[in-house]
Amino acid sequence: MRIRLADLACIVGLLWGSFPTSHAELPPEPPNVLVIMADDLGYGDLSAYGATDLESPHIDGLIASGMRLDRFYANCPVCSPTRAALLTGRYPDRAGVPGVIRTQARNNWGYLDTRVPLLSDTLRSGGYHPAIVGKWHLGLTSPNTPTERGFLHFHGFLGDMMDDYHHHLRHGNNYMRLNGRTLEPEGHATDLFTRWAVDYLDARRGDGQRFFLFLSYNAPHTPIQPPEDWFRRVREREPGITEQRARLVALIEHMDHGIGQVLEALERNGQRNDTLVVFTSDNGGQLNVGGHCGNLRGGKQDMYEGGIRVPFCASWPGVIPANSRSSSIGITMDLHPTICEIAGMAPPDGLDGISLVPTLLDGSRPGPDRSLVWVRREGGMRYRGQDYYAYRKGPWKLVQNTPFETFELYHLDDDPMETTDLAEEQPRLYRRLNSELMLHIQTAGSIPWQAPPDHLTDSPDPRR
Repeated sequence: MRIRLADLACIVGLLWGSFPTSHAELPPEPPNVLVIMADDLGYGDLSAYGATDLESPHIDGLIASGMRLDRFYANCPVCSPTRAALLTGRYPDRAGVPGVIRTQARNNWGYLDTRVPLLSDTLRSGGYHPAIVGKWHLGLTSPNTPTERGFLHFHGFLGDMMDDYHHHLRHGNNYMRLNGRTLEPEGHATDLFTRWAVDYLDARRGDGQRFFLFLSYNAPHTPIQPPEDWFRRVREREPGITEQRARLVALIEHMDHGIGQVLEALERNGQRNDTLVVFTSDNGGQLNVGGHCGNLRGGKQDMYEGGIRVPFCASWPGVIPANSRSSSIGITMDLHPTICEIAGMAPPDGLDGISLVPTLLDGSRPGPDRSLVWVRREGGMRYRGQDYYAYRKGPWKLVQNTPFETFELYHLDDDPMETTDLAEEQPRLYRRLNSELMLHIQTAGSIPWQAPPDHLTDSPDPRR
């Protein structure tokens, strides 16, 4: 029997992961925690990740100051499910959010399970001050607003996308809030979120209480509306760049500038050395507006690697080694137990994520290789209210990109671009992986994903 080197490496990895390994220990004093999440930032849309027409010095500097995970995944190729995974530590469909939460009930595909504790609840019970600045996207009404789900401070936008970065409305609704108060702020949304984050950090300076800040940008999500001076700067610097690409690059560079201001505030306030900073994206880049996902196949909405593999770094000066990289696999829901461990708290029961602390401290494997599931439910004629999935086990990956197409099978170690479908060559493996995925679907099927009737903003039946 012939064994391929890739398969042998996988077997060795599984055996190695089954034995306990020692790793560096956490300091006795837990840090503050700042999680920065971009919206639709592609795997290839930072200069540190290979972009040659884009300058992202502040994010690049953050990456260099800590550890980069080269195989980090978002929990979904679209927004709400990934955010639910971060805050619950569960697969999105096990938290009631298999798809995007939207204003109109007929186009809404998730409802955050009120029975599931959020990361904000856990950290708050342990003495942290939890706050969110920016995009929420996990509920528009009670009981699923941030301050009803464990956050003590919310300064941002309840909804999904803004129809305009300057007017901040969605379907004519104003979702800008300071806690429970409606706001009508002036300015570009990226600048507002940056300023509000800095204001929060300044307010926490010297108060003696640890904080957890979730800074959730809506850039570079559509509409692609950078400030005009940033757009002109890119056009002048990058001859030959298309207008579409230049606008997206400018929007990303503008966000990078804002992140630089936030990091500067941490330094100015004496908070930087005592703060774990995590940066990532909620899904891959949107290709039809100029997004780049590196050398990966697909982009936002796709279950191919370009839709779900995202930039990631974690930085904690003196604790996480600078200029370090790991090929260990991580996923958004892992951040929940990771942050709990770093904060010195036991995570809630029922999590699907695992702690990445061993990896972040010295590159140790966090444990045996595991199977991972991705799910998205969506409407429209392409999806018709159904789910579609990806499933990864070791180097093998099942993929479908609509609910009505047959699963494809790829060996990611041999075929990282997902070019050669091996479903017919590996029928027994193909059936086994499909059977394993079905077990997850059965388990997640017990979780309701639609709001109760009295919480709907319009009729769920489009015929009425």
